[in-house]
Amino acid sequence: MRTVPLIVGLGNPGPEYAATRHNIGFFVVDEILAAARERKSMRLTTIQAEGDYQLYSLTLGGVSCLVAKPMTFMNLSGRAVARICGRHDVDLADLVVVHDELDLPVGRMKLKKGGGSNGHRGVDSIVEHLRSEEFLRLRLGIGRPEYSSDVARYVLENFAPQDLDAIRAVCAAACKGLTLMLRRGQGEATQAINSFRLPASPAGEATVDTSGTMG
Repeated sequence: MRTVPLIVGLGNPGPEYAATRHNIGFFVVDEILAAARERKSMRLTTIQAEGDYQLYSLTLGGVSCLVAKPMTFMNLSGRAVARICGRHDVDLADLVVVHDELDLPVGRMKLKKGGGSNGHRGVDSIVEHLRSEEFLRLRLGIGRPEYSSDVARYVLENFAPQDLDAIRAVCAAACKGLTLMLRRGQGEATQAINSFRLPASPAGEATVDTSGTMG
């Protein structure tokens, strides 16, 4: 029997990290929670608000699921994820980790099961604690700096102002993709997420229709 799905957004706690590239996983979870607070049909309940993680239950795509933000800092994310999975009997097949991806440009995203971490310390920590790579990752592009030596600084910088519209559109589309995954399965969601491109408005700005995508 399948267990309750768990969606985990990765990031670092604290206001100094709130708008950084490394926190795009938090952005997606926050968007889901914002929608749930407005829609009674999503049945939002806070399970834990303090400690190693924030954990909520809600209905997404007609499916009851858990949504979490580790509060352990990025390189210890696995500790929080392992505790949630253990305490709530979450199977690896029902875990989706949302995180930033250097090897995708801003405006692109990819849903994939398993594979390497590409040096992402949050993903490395989860693999270490769960002793498996076999969980879904929703990778959201943040692009790479010109020099590899700048990566550590780059991921902890705020998004460039010119990228903010694209990031908002990607996060909205990521929420829509997660909803589709729960409603219709991984196959359709993977196709929709991996083929996503930023639509252009007549003014050249990224736009996305998020009406009716959650709940």
